Amino acid sequence: MFTVLPHFVLRYRQMQPEVAGEALLATHGGLSLAQCAVICHIAPMALSRLVRALGEQSLVTVLTRCALPLPVYFRADEKHSNCLTDRVYLPTIVSGRVIWHLGYTESKSAEAFTRSYGEFQHAVSQHELSYRVHGVLTDGFDSTIQSLRTLFPGARLGNCLLHAVNKLPGKLTAIASPVRKALRSRFHVLLYRARHRKGLRVFALGQRLRRFANYVATTAGVANGARVRHWIQEKKVGWYAVFEDPQMPVTSTLLDQAHHAIERKLFAMKGFHHPGGSQQAFVTGLTHVYNLVPYQRRAKQADQCGVEVEGGRLPTQDWFLNVQILTSGGISVSP
Repeated sequence: MFTVLPHFVLRYRQMQPEVAGEALLATHGGLSLAQCAVICHIAPMALSRLVRALGEQSLVTVLTRCALPLPVYFRADEKHSNCLTDRVYLPTIVSGRVIWHLGYTESKSAEAFTRSYGEFQHAVSQHELSYRVHGVLTDGFDSTIQSLRTLFPGARLGNCLLHAVNKLPGKLTAIASPVRKALRSRFHVLLYRARHRKGLRVFALGQRLRRFANYVATTAGVANGARVRHWIQEKKVGWYAVFEDPQMPVTSTLLDQAHHAIERKLFAMKGFHHPGGSQQAFVTGLTHVYNLVPYQRRAKQADQCGVEVEGGRLPTQDWFLNVQILTSGGISVSP
């Protein structure tokens, strides 16, 4: 039994729904808690508590209420942020336009990431015992890969192709900028053609990578060629995983966009930089808003939120009412 509150009632909050909706939209746009408080005539702590109240509900629970299937292929990455003077990390899982997990940890070790991603694994196991992950795309960070191998031992772990293209110039030293750009373009074309090749893609990729390393040694020097060859040996297993499975994500662009959106909010959120606050609840609340606020009118999926873009169904047409209902456990949308 769930109690469905009217749309004009906020549970345990003395705040007008119109004010709360405007404040959350301003927060979603990147304004700080102090600026939102001035615009909406509320206390910054009241808005901070509202966001944390939204974050008390699990992301997996809310998304499955919207009839979204559990992701069998997803992107996983960690966002580096700051809380006061401390360096913190936000392990994230994204499928399409929806964030399924956003954690918070003060350590970048594999054990810390395993605990964070383990919360997602525990949440999905409560909904479907037979849930299995088929493939995960990462940027190649060691702690992320080790934690995912521990939690999802049977899943393919791929490396983002776009990250590979962007990382190549950093492996080349003491050469002119035009030469570095030309080698980056050549490497991009190599991966693009291998991606669109229909047969024997992995075998052809191995040959092309060896030829590319030899070309780098001839064009940019033996030292650069050896460095690129060693880098290719470390990362090519993840690239092979992407090419072997056509359903695997290719790049983590959508995840980067989500991280940039969250980072813009956290950078301006004074309530986030509070040692006694619940940072996990705060980032989860921001993620609910990210998933359920419609895109701008000029966007490609105008007037749709991330849940709708991925095929989910919402209880109402009012985004703020959806936030209230879904984060209070008030309704479940049947598939």
